[in-house]
Amino acid sequence: MFNEWFGLLFIIVNFVLVLVMYRLFGRTGLFVWIGISTILANLQVIKTIEIFGLTATLGNAMYGTAFLVTDILNEKYGKKEAQKAVWLGFFTLLIMTVIMQMVLVFQPHPEDIAQESLSTIFFLIPRIVLGSLAAYLIAQFADVYIFSFLKKKFPKDSQFWIRNNGSTMISQLLDTLVFTTIAFLGEYPFDIWLEIFITTYILKWIVSLLDTPFGYIAKKMNVKE
Repeated sequence: MFNEWFGLLFIIVNFVLVLVMYRLFGRTGLFVWIGISTILANLQVIKTIEIFGLTATLGNAMYGTAFLVTDILNEKYGKKEAQKAVWLGFFTLLIMTVIMQMVLVFQPHPEDIAQESLSTIFFLIPRIVLGSLAAYLIAQFADVYIFSFLKKKFPKDSQFWIRNNGSTMISQLLDTLVFTTIAFLGEYPFDIWLEIFITTYILKWIVSLLDTPFGYIAKKMNVKE
């Protein structure tokens, strides 16, 4: 049960740090966090763990914070600011991918100890890279538009949980579908692909539920811009 309990702590720490960045740096802190989360989520996804009897990759918690951040920006500053954050995250991920692929091309010194480890982490299969970039862009923009739509239908402060959970859970479903289809469909038998899809979405769904209280806290913060 260690991974389950530590995983809960890990999720809480991620969301608390989002609030800390927002409290200290305001809207700028949220934009910076988008860049942090897209990079770290794509590094963490390399590590495989077992949790609740399921084989899963890390990165779901950190990736989930990006959806919380765009929801906070949408709620407090409007759709355009949330869209700006989405593009920031996309180009951060794209730049990291391009730059680190170029880094790997350099011939290492005979006594270098980093090349093999860097290759393991950053030598990304093209389908996974394409799946990650496409899923991020589609899901994040879906989240922004769905949140804005729900904000018109459920505008009360007390109904934030509807806007937050509704937009995030639908967009995370799209994210999981797009990524697993591009990255894994055809690479694995269909039943294995389906298992990966279902378990990945379940974990993202849990993270989405847990982020709601932190969204309410962010809403009540009086932050100086």
